Amino acid sequence: MCPSDDTTIVITDLKAALASAEKEAQLKPPALLGVGGEHSGKIYDLNKMDTIIGRSNDCSIPLSVEGISRNHCKVVNSGDAIYVEDLGSKNGTFVNNIKIDGPHTLNKGDVIKLGPVSFKFLAKGDPERLTYDKLNLEANTDKLTGCYNKGHFNSALEAAVKNSKVTGEPLSLIIFDLDHFKNLNDTYGHDAGDFVLKEMGALLRKSGLREHDVFARYGGEEFVVLLPKTNLKAAFDVAERIRKSIFDHQFIYDKKKLPAAASVGVADYREGVLTGTDLFKRADEAVYKSKHGGRNQVNFYREQ
Repeated sequence: MCPSDDTTIVITDLKAALASAEKEAQLKPPALLGVGGEHSGKIYDLNKMDTIIGRSNDCSIPLSVEGISRNHCKVVNSGDAIYVEDLGSKNGTFVNNIKIDGPHTLNKGDVIKLGPVSFKFLAKGDPERLTYDKLNLEANTDKLTGCYNKGHFNSALEAAVKNSKVTGEPLSLIIFDLDHFKNLNDTYGHDAGDFVLKEMGALLRKSGLREHDVFARYGGEEFVVLLPKTNLKAAFDVAERIRKSIFDHQFIYDKKKLPAAASVGVADYREGVLTGTDLFKRADEAVYKSKHGGRNQVNFYREQ
């Protein structure tokens, strides 16, 4: 029996979609996918020759987990093949539950285990990679503004503070809160408020933030920018640039210019900051100072 025209169209569309996915997957590098624990779902591209995994913050994939050596193992991308090699770790490196001795070539779907942490190997061209990319994007992105969400930011903040503890590298945090945002919603409607948030997200993503800076919507009208390797003075300059770009931008909605300004606070990693929460509280205090100092301004945290 011949299929109907509708069936033929569906089959043709499915083949086209599969071909498109395979083509897109070919553009992705091989990668490791975290399986279980706090690294579950995270993807680590293997686009460098050597990817070192271990407890040291200098590692390409740092893991603050007991049972893992400082430099536990390395994954090598030779161009022709991907292989994993133990670096003399105390507890060994396992592939598919077998302890390896010397370089071990990885095949699609192999699972690397070191201590309590596991990674699944995603080969170059594996369409499965696209599924995990989509899930990662959905899990870590704020749907309205397109920037990172609170969960992703909190993870990045804790990791950055740990790194600064070990390396001594500077680290700064900017928090900004839109002024009189409730009044804007009450006067122009929540659709107008959503428009301002979305427009501002797009504006700041184009404002010169670096690739490794973390720009996120923390909640409501509150946003954060995490600046690795940035001292307080440089962060203050970035914060002032953000404040000015928001104030100067023309937010036009339904042929009306909407008022928008932000109170901004800045803090950096220094003595007394033990956790990401400590750094956040300091920047939040600086926002409070800006709010009570007249709004639409930048302040940095000062010790009492």
